[in-house]
Amino acid sequence: MTFTTMWLTVLAASLLAAAPGTPLGPALGTAPARGCARARCWPVAGPGARGRPLVLRTFEPPATPWAAGHRGVDLRAGPGRPVRAAAAGEVIFAGPVGGTPVVVIRLSAELRVTYEPVRGTLPVGTAVTPGQPVGTLSGALSHCPTPCLHWGLLRGDTYEDPLTLLPAALRRAEPSRLLPLGKARTWGRPGTG
Repeated sequence: MTFTTMWLTVLAASLLAAAPGTPLGPALGTAPARGCARARCWPVAGPGARGRPLVLRTFEPPATPWAAGHRGVDLRAGPGRPVRAAAAGEVIFAGPVGGTPVVVIRLSAELRVTYEPVRGTLPVGTAVTPGQPVGTLSGALSHCPTPCLHWGLLRGDTYEDPLTLLPAALRRAEPSRLLPLGKARTWGRPGTG
């Protein structure tokens, strides 16, 4: 196998592995939505690499179920912004909780994703695909310094980090870079490499 053939094979395998929706990749002429990869999507697309939104606050699990913490991730997004399904599932709740509009999508028997403050646009029982709009950002949350989407993930009754739903390449803030083969180079230090 020649070097060129090997790299074409690696490239083709990478493209097929990253394609959402089907094991053989997207239909010809289609591309995943901005902020989507491997059948997963950011709930709101942002200006960053691969559609990454600005993460205002990360997941901070509480020490005990009743203790302080941050049971989700806050993503910067303005009012009226479309919110989409992070993964395939079914809408199991869309309505107010303590006066805040919330949408809940069941991904499996154990996993549920929550979005707030989001006014749902789909009825309960609707099957959703990754990237499909499920509602619009509505209102503000007092714990966000700017308008935001609070995105949560529950396994049973335990909150987990919703960022774990996304493939690593989609979570990265910067695009991957290929380095030249050959002599190793130390970047950033004068007189090396």
